[in-house]
This record gives sequence, C-alpha cells and structure tokens, in this order.
Amino acid sequence: MSIVSYCIFAGGCFWGMDYYFRRAEGVVSVESGYIGGKEENPAYKDVKAHLTGHAEAVRVGYDPSVTSYEKLARLFFEIHDPEQTDGQGIDIGPQYRSEIFYLDEEQKSVAEKLVDILEKKGFRISTRLTPASKFWPAEEYHQDYFAKNGGEPDCHFYTKRF
Repeated sequence: MSIVSYCIFAGGCFWGMDYYFRRAEGVVSVESGYIGGKEENPAYKDVKAHLTGHAEAVRVGYDPSVTSYEKLARLFFEIHDPEQTDGQGIDIGPQYRSEIFYLDEEQKSVAEKLVDILEKKGFRISTRLTPASKFWPAEEYHQDYFAKNGGEPDCHFYTKRF
C-alpha cells in the first residue's frame, strides 16, 4: 500500500482544476471543495454569492513515490492564469482567486521558489500563498464534474511556463 500525500490549490472554477489534476501522473484522488473563508460548512450558493470568503479549490491526493509536490505545483501554475486576480477567464469573483494553501513549510518553500522563478521570467504573479485552513468538500454534483457531465473546461488551458 502506498502512502498518499495531499496538496490544496485554488485557481478558478474547481471543475477545470479537477479535470487537469485527474490526468496528472501519480495523482490518486481529486476532491473539489472550499477553503479560506470564515463560515463553517459552506454551501456553493453562499460561496458564489461572496458570503463566506471561501475559494473554490481542489485537494489533490498523490503518491510521492510517483510524483512530487513540486511537479503538481508547477502543473497548477500551467493550467490557470496566475496573473489574473480574483478570477479565471470569464469566471470573476474572489471565490475564483489563485491561491496555494500550503500544508507545511516544505510546500510553502516550494511554492515561493516557483513564484520567484515565474517572476524572474517576467510574470506578475497574483497567486497568494496561505497556510491551509479547514477544507470543506463541495456538494457531490461538483465532484469529477466533466467525467459525469461530458465536455472540457473553458476557463482552464495548459500553458507551458517552466
């Protein structure tokens, strides 16, 4: 049995984030949810109405013998626009902000290193780095959305940045 490690990323609508992380080598689970707000047990309608302060995010479980936090964090920066503030594409609002919720100092250090690399390449990174608070799973209909409903994300695109 392999060990599973976790990381939490917010980068626009969680459906698009879920779509790309599920396809990454070494990922064993992706859960859509909410983090970074002030309300207990937030509901989608309240997050969307900006009543809770939460971001839409994904909690990614991965096998560290197959992939690394750094590889997944690099993917995070390449599947959304880390320069856009409070939104992704046409999805606008603070719930769609770009934010890494780090679980330990090692994740924070890796995230800071990647932001530094991107800024040295000329990107104006708006991604926030925040200690993780409680992650609240989203409603069941948000989980693995594109596999259940078909289609592909329209606010997330892979763009090579590293």
